[in-house]
Amino acid sequence: MSSTFRAIPSVDAVLGELRSNGSWPHALAVEAARTAIERARQAVKEGAEAPDVATISAEAEAILEELARPSLRRVVNATGVILQTNLGRAPLSERAMAAMAEAARDYTNLEFDVEEGSRGSRHEHVRDLLRRTTGADDGLAVNNNAAALLMALHVFARGREVIVSRGEAVEIGGRFRIPDVLRESGAELVEVGTTNRTYVEDYANAISEDTAAILRVHRSNFQVTGFTSRPELGELAALAREHGVLLLDDLGSGCLIDTTDYGVEHEPTVRESLHGGADLTLFSGDKLLGGPQCGLIVGQGERVATLRRHPLARALRVDKLTIAALNATLMAYVGGTEREEIPVWRMLALEREQLEPRARAWAEAGGGRVVESRSMIGGGAAPAGAGAAP
Repeated sequence: MSSTFRAIPSVDAVLGELRSNGSWPHALAVEAARTAIERARQAVKEGAEAPDVATISAEAEAILEELARPSLRRVVNATGVILQTNLGRAPLSERAMAAMAEAARDYTNLEFDVEEGSRGSRHEHVRDLLRRTTGADDGLAVNNNAAALLMALHVFARGREVIVSRGEAVEIGGRFRIPDVLRESGAELVEVGTTNRTYVEDYANAISEDTAAILRVHRSNFQVTGFTSRPELGELAALAREHGVLLLDDLGSGCLIDTTDYGVEHEPTVRESLHGGADLTLFSGDKLLGGPQCGLIVGQGERVATLRRHPLARALRVDKLTIAALNATLMAYVGGTEREEIPVWRMLALEREQLEPRARAWAEAGGGRVVESRSMIGGGAAPAGAGAAP
């Protein structure tokens, strides 16, 4: 056995073979050689013969090639879900990708006021477009919608109570739940109603001098049907105004246009939320909006300004690439070209006659067969499963 171990090539021998086959960074080559040799030693322990230097070098080269391979790589979305969270949600438009590339390759006026020649704010870049596309007084971007909710609760409800319907104390993905977010924000959760039926009176009876806000959460990834009741947003807004508490509306998917135009059940829009009386509406950038990952907070100017001045605004701020992609995405809505530009809406607009040849081509390539089904939007939109096309 000891002679078999001695027959295993040395690190130097393997490195010499690697150098003759290509140029690898020395530190990585040493690591790969040692890993390959250790595997050979383990195989010998289990009764195998000692491999020669060429065999171990080939093993080391395979290790190096795997190390050099990007971890994040392109895949084919064959799930039937357009906004597939595990596959990165919304693909970006060509305009958004070009804007990101331009911002990445050069210096930008991220936090510099070119006209005044003084320090500026990165938040200024998104305010006007958020106003135009949502009708809000003001808007703010942070790094995702969970962060937006955490920030709003921390700033306006820390140490006080937030009222939530039991039917809306949902899990938002990755085992993170609305009650968890409230707890981390420092706010106290007060649940009212039942899973299937909650009335405005339930909210009214729960309001006390310790109440800071009413939180409404869009049940975006499931649907309660049958014997159900839920107050309209306008009812909650009137109640909140009467008692001087904040009304937060977590929309999740962040839709800006009418989804019924695409054969999908109606998804609440940001404008509808604000017109319904929400003080602040929170939503994602990388779902139905079709932009980069970010969390967007729009609503009353004074409230948004308070958030912008808070230290968490810096901790949760977005970078220049996100701002570039978000602005390019919002510009499509301003110009009314979202159907042509934004991949999510372009895909949803496809007719069955356009989809069927694609499906048959994939079936032939992969050895499958074509069956009729209904696709899901995903990303917390249209939870009943109404899709774009069979």
